[in-house]
Amino acid sequence: MNISELRDTAKAMVAGDKGLLAMDESNATCNKRFAALGIPQTEETRQAYREMIVTTPGLGDCINGAILSDETIHQQKKDGTPFAKALMDVGIIPGIKVDAGAKDMAAHPGEKITEGLDGLRARLKGYAQLGARFAKWRAVITIGDGIPSRGCLEANAHALVRYAALCQEAGLVPIVEPEVLMDGSHPLQRCGDVTEQVLQTVFDQIYLQRVILEGMILKPNMVLPGLTCPKQDSVDEVADATVNCLLRKVPAAVPGIAFLSGGQSAELASARLNAMNIRFQGRMPWALAFSYARAIQQPALEIWKGADANVPAAQQALYHRAHCNRAARRGEYNSAMENS
Repeated sequence: MNISELRDTAKAMVAGDKGLLAMDESNATCNKRFAALGIPQTEETRQAYREMIVTTPGLGDCINGAILSDETIHQQKKDGTPFAKALMDVGIIPGIKVDAGAKDMAAHPGEKITEGLDGLRARLKGYAQLGARFAKWRAVITIGDGIPSRGCLEANAHALVRYAALCQEAGLVPIVEPEVLMDGSHPLQRCGDVTEQVLQTVFDQIYLQRVILEGMILKPNMVLPGLTCPKQDSVDEVADATVNCLLRKVPAAVPGIAFLSGGQSAELASARLNAMNIRFQGRMPWALAFSYARAIQQPALEIWKGADANVPAAQQALYHRAHCNRAARRGEYNSAMENS
């Protein structure tokens, strides 16, 4: 483990008012999104889609790192250049998703546990040889009647932090992603309470497992009301609830926080991040960035639809969303940008 290199990589991942692009969807998830748009669900089509993303002109102006899936990190451009190298050539750090997905948790109805620790040490070594410099693991927390339970929180936090320790041992920066889901009718305050509980449990484990705070990135949810909650709080209310929660629970030594979009619309994900960076300017000890998937990719996917002729327009849409989120990091995003 080279602590200095871990720190440098973690800082680089959130440097320069840029963020991360999550393009690590499982094949099943990618196929589902393709099917909704009438796109063939094949490995060849997934390769073409990912090549469209990684070759987007100017993407490195807004994106510091890209999270890949196992299939993607083994794929190449049509000219034979591995995707990891294509990203590095334009200044984007390649990363890799390493969890095996969230499964039903035994004896905990309605709750999930993320699997994938078996054999992880060897897999991390292999991914590093393929060019990955960071990794990602997602834990899923559901809000409901009587949940999340203490057992679910502690089991997921322990697995998440064991992954993080193995990453740092292998020289990879871990993205620690404990996601409190938006599903449900719970109010903003309930999400805030659960998010604080989740973060407290995760950082307790981080101290116990000796994970280096300066060599990690946190990828949390924003504090939001449930999707079916009658009261949908304003952008500023979400910004205040989210950053105050993070200020209470995230150590200052963590170099960056990169939000997941979690099903938010592209515009709301940008607007909420923008409000946080305006309202708390100069008061946050860590960089507040983004690590979005659908909130950057979806408009481009809807334009591309599997057709080569649509690639330039799709790439323009992808760049636009990345540019909007870089502006949000600076507190310079506004709705007029959506018409530019």
